[in-house]
Amino acid sequence: IEMTTDTPLISAGDKVTASQAALLQKLNIEPFTYGMTLKKVYDSGSLFDAKVLDITDEVLTAKFIAALNTISKLSLALNIPTEASVTHSVANAFKAILAVTVELENYTFDKAEIYKAYLADPSAFAGSGGGGGGGGEAAVEEVAAAEEEVEEAPPAVDMFGGGDGGDY
Repeated sequence: IEMTTDTPLISAGDKVTASQAALLQKLNIEPFTYGMTLKKVYDSGSLFDAKVLDITDEVLTAKFIAALNTISKLSLALNIPTEASVTHSVANAFKAILAVTVELENYTFDKAEIYKAYLADPSAFAGSGGGGGGGGEAAVEEVAAAEEEVEEAPPAVDMFGGGDGGDY
């Protein structure tokens, strides 16, 4: 048998007849595989579509990360240290130490210096702001006029009717 042109003998999903199988063997087209197609899944009395088995690496990664986040939140809420919550615990400890250090004048550490400097002069860390779109002198005059019109806020009233502003 000599085939001079491409001729489809069989396509996916078609049933193979005995003569087609014999022709494929004579042409030495192998491997010739056949099998079952999964349509439904039965588990514990429930019948599911076969698509539930189509799990990609992205789906597994997302589920795993969600589980780690849940474990981390739970262990933080219960004050039980776990590997999932240790980074959060360290960050919370740093925040607590930093809050105390910022209020102390005689004690500091290297990482706290930038926060102390920011609290001392926030304008030093302000960006140049660029890209306002030009207005020139008129914008400066409007800002100066707005600064002059600043009104004093009325004094705060105590929620419990004290009005003296002291501690409860």
